[in-house]
Amino acid sequence: MSRNEKAFLDMLAVSELGYELLNNSDDGYNILVGGGKFDSYAAHPNKLIWLPSLGISSTAAGRYQILHRNAVSYSKLLGLEDFGHFSQDMIALQMIRERKALPLINAGRIPEAIAAVKNIWASLPGAGYNQHENKLEMLLKAFTDSNGTLA
Repeated sequence: MSRNEKAFLDMLAVSELGYELLNNSDDGYNILVGGGKFDSYAAHPNKLIWLPSLGISSTAAGRYQILHRNAVSYSKLLGLEDFGHFSQDMIALQMIRERKALPLINAGRIPEAIAAVKNIWASLPGAGYNQHENKLEMLLKAFTDSNGTLA
């Protein structure tokens, strides 16, 4: 994984979870949607959690808030055997790769990369899921704070 890819994943984790959850967990890898935690990385926890403030239920879990259905399909595609740190990173990178954003990330064109993947993560600006969207400036700071290099 390149330095910019790592910084982009760190930025996604900040966007999805915030610094407090990242700092009070296993770097976000064990976080359920809504802020709870899960104990085993053997498989995606597949807990459907009601989010009353949003009026929705979700199975999102882990550092990148991956839905259960995506964890299952990407684990098969990538030959992953668990939902541990490496597996979560690989699933997120594959989702990014499919949106053709890896070259943008490696070139430091982060605003364009964010725009390319905004439909995957509700916390990104312009995602349009009627959930909290973070500001681009905050995300760029999180990216550079994780040693990412902007174009």
